[in-house]
Amino acid sequence: MSFKSYVTESYNELVHKVTWPTWSELENSSIVVMVAAIIIGLVVFVMDFVFEHLMNFLYGLFY
Repeated sequence: MSFKSYVTESYNELVHKVTWPTWSELENSSIVVMVAAIIIGLVVFVMDFVFEHLMNFLYGLFY
């Protein structure tokens, strides 16, 4: 397969076969991703906070 045919086939697939999301679908997907990122960030923060305090408590018992 030559480079020219690769580019041509790629262009045809992007123009004629790919279904692009509407603006509304794109907005909804972006909101879902932002909310998921915030929730995951909060979960990681809480886990880090709890682990830090647990380790400080355990070190305080032995030292």
